Amino acid sequence: MATAFKETKLPAEAPAGKKALAWVDDRFPLTKLWNDQWGSYYAPKNFNLWYIFGSLAMLVLVLQIVTGIFLTMHYKPDANLAFGSVEYIMREVPWGWLVRYMHSTGASAFFIIVYLHMTRGLLYGSYRKPRELIWLFGFAIFLCLMAEAFFGYLLPWGQMSYWGAQVIVNLFGAIPFIGPDLSLWIRGDYVVSDATLNRFFAFHVIAIPLVLLGLVAAHLIALHEVGSGNPDGVEVKENIGEDGHPVDAIPSHPYYTTKDLFGASVFLLIFSSVVFFAPEMGGFFLEYNNFLPADSMKTPPHIAPTWYFTPFYSVLRATTADFMWVVMAGLAAYVVFIWLKSRLSFKTKATIAGVAVLAEIGMLPQVLDAKFWGVVLFGSAVVILAGLPWLDKSPAKSIRYRPSWHKLVYLVFGIAFVTLGYLGTQLPTPAFTLIAQACTLLYFSFFLLMPWWSTMGTFKTVPKRVTFTPH
Repeated sequence: MATAFKETKLPAEAPAGKKALAWVDDRFPLTKLWNDQWGSYYAPKNFNLWYIFGSLAMLVLVLQIVTGIFLTMHYKPDANLAFGSVEYIMREVPWGWLVRYMHSTGASAFFIIVYLHMTRGLLYGSYRKPRELIWLFGFAIFLCLMAEAFFGYLLPWGQMSYWGAQVIVNLFGAIPFIGPDLSLWIRGDYVVSDATLNRFFAFHVIAIPLVLLGLVAAHLIALHEVGSGNPDGVEVKENIGEDGHPVDAIPSHPYYTTKDLFGASVFLLIFSSVVFFAPEMGGFFLEYNNFLPADSMKTPPHIAPTWYFTPFYSVLRATTADFMWVVMAGLAAYVVFIWLKSRLSFKTKATIAGVAVLAEIGMLPQVLDAKFWGVVLFGSAVVILAGLPWLDKSPAKSIRYRPSWHKLVYLVFGIAFVTLGYLGTQLPTPAFTLIAQACTLLYFSFFLLMPWWSTMGTFKTVPKRVTFTPH
């Protein structure tokens, strides 16, 4: 049976704004949505600086969408006009240079914030039960950001845009059987051309942003369903007070709203300084070659993606024919280690061994070349992040209560990742290639050996309630 419509009755002297809000609430749950998702949402009271990057990511997302809308008003997705339209935006459109630099700097700022946000999750075990789905949604957001940045990278139609896209799309050609056809389908032509620019523009402006917004909404809904983690790794929902709320949690508004506003102010100060004084950031945010029109007849001496792709790009470049023998030895040792140390069933171990044998055969130079395995390791370096909730077997979620030497493991991993990022921006000399190969082994070892090292050592006692000192 349909429920009769009931309208909220307010006194005649009630403020006009309150009356308007009541009228909306009778027809749309605006106040309920606000309270459920933020206004009355209770978060642990011991949040620290690491927990500000989630709200900053939302701020930058809005910034990118708004500046992107203004850029599309003047941009021409045509191979003959794209570069000129960007120059027109920079030189002729009122404040166009500011909008363009805000968008390009915002892309790098987005990845800096997301990497820091993921680092916090790594340090405090924010991906552990019951937050596995939150982490998977976050991982999907990260993939979308990479796709969004890649598609947008071609749009200025500069030298680095053109040749960077050419190199990345050609990587798909290394896939056996379907590779050449897949590369052709992505480009829409036999080379990067007007067809490529048009489809990349469609993905960058319409398709990926729609998926991204949906994933962000799912990420937040999942977060507010199970509750936020905290630096202690304590589940605050397990200790409920008489008011029905966790005793170690406080309302997000106004307590964390004010902190987020302060954090946003500091971020905007730094962001504005970069936009006004160093938008190219020495060639890391905007490369010199991208201020030159795309020329299919002139290849730049050094082609490298933007800095936020370079850690994974270094893994790709490090995969040489000689390095494949090291990978094969490492894979064989890892399978033996699983047989000796893992508690998996015999059937599972046999399956893993069988897959490893097939992979070893495929790694032989007579079967599949190093370029293909470079693409595999390139993709695996990204995808392996999704497995963190099941790789980490530590009794304590937070690094605060893990053995001290675990911090050294995280530090070595962080140094390896940053080193890979730096090497990806440099020319691949023999010495740099060797360092990149060592860092690649460290990167994958961190994850693949995590089920064992994460359980080793003497753990500190995790408190029943969060540790918090008022200030």
